[in-house]
Amino acid sequence: MTLDPELLDRVDHLVARQRFRNRSQAIEAALAVKLSRLARTRVAEECARLDPTEDRLLADEGLGAANESWPEY
Repeated sequence: MTLDPELLDRVDHLVARQRFRNRSQAIEAALAVKLSRLARTRVAEECARLDPTEDRLLADEGLGAANESWPEY
């Protein structure tokens, strides 16, 4: 893995201040946070694509009249 020297200096500074045990732990933690944020962003993007009117129609579909009963299984 290749890292920018300035970024690596920042990681080393955190290790020296004992925020992390070593470079590997610091990089693993940063990667985990970034991947988690990307996953949340993707969910938000997908939710933004939803059409509330269409969702309501799909949710109401099949409910029918109040006197309808559930089918036998």
